Amino acid sequence: MLRTHDGVVSAIGNTPVIRLKKVFKDADFKLYGKLEGLNPGGSSKDRAAISIIARGLETGEIRPDTVIVESSSGNMGIGLAQACAYYGLRFICVVDKKTTPQNIRLLKAYGADVEVVSRPHPTTGELLLSRLDRVRFLRKSIKNSFWPNQYANVYNSAAHHRTMREIVVALDWRVDYVFCAASTCGTLRGCAEYVREHRLATKIYAVDAVGSVIFGGPNSKRLLPGHGAAMVPELYQKGLEDRYIHVTDLDCVIGCRRLARREAILAGASSGGVIRAIETVKDQIPPNSVCVAILPDRGERYLDTVFSETWVREHFGHVSPLWEDEEPETVELCITGTY
Repeated sequence: MLRTHDGVVSAIGNTPVIRLKKVFKDADFKLYGKLEGLNPGGSSKDRAAISIIARGLETGEIRPDTVIVESSSGNMGIGLAQACAYYGLRFICVVDKKTTPQNIRLLKAYGADVEVVSRPHPTTGELLLSRLDRVRFLRKSIKNSFWPNQYANVYNSAAHHRTMREIVVALDWRVDYVFCAASTCGTLRGCAEYVREHRLATKIYAVDAVGSVIFGGPNSKRLLPGHGAAMVPELYQKGLEDRYIHVTDLDCVIGCRRLARREAILAGASSGGVIRAIETVKDQIPPNSVCVAILPDRGERYLDTVFSETWVREHFGHVSPLWEDEEPETVELCITGTY
């Protein structure tokens, strides 16, 4: 039954859980996708953004004249820009030179001020740490400012208790595996905490980028922003995940293309990574298991990268049609973790 909403922020959440029947041929388990791209701001980050801002307003940390300052490569910034526009708050988003022009335009469309960091951190060479340094400088410079700090704020992860609840309610409380992308670890921690608090048997599989350091791997170049991290987020706690799986940038491209061609779902890069991670373990999943892939955002923001033939050729060379089952020779799947 359709219902009205009291403002756009009340429409955040309750995204659909749909059966994915075509992305894997002959799979003997049931796979569902949680379409977080259907949040009004276009991603799962809407949940964290409104959770943090609403909490700040409730406690008085955020007042009508407070300036919100945050570092973001895209989706969290857009979620915060939406929330700040709704509540009439000024928002400064610190991005870096790798942020796509489209995401910068989206931020500005919501009224955000955008600062672009172009120099890597002098010690680590990472743009993320330079962005965070700029956030700290702005906080000191602006008397009445608030930093959501998405990598450490427990109201990020708390927002995803609801994500997990929506999943288990939709599937009558029988969910055997949940696969989610790791970046700030908000989704990972929120889902894991919900599973433990309710003593569910659900296993949480974290999907991380090759080149991310969250699970102890070496830091290296990553093409796709927002997937993985150059530092271990404070939200992360060892053992949140039952297993972690690393995927490459090309894996993300292949997974996105297969979702679009087989399921007619245009999803973002980390969604493609989640699909490829499931593919690496699909033969180990017991028959009749119920699996859920959390698909974090929509694909329109990746038309110039993941869905661009020119961009794919530039970075990966000639690759056979990516929705076919044959594996391009350049793909390197890396699966690690504890059991």
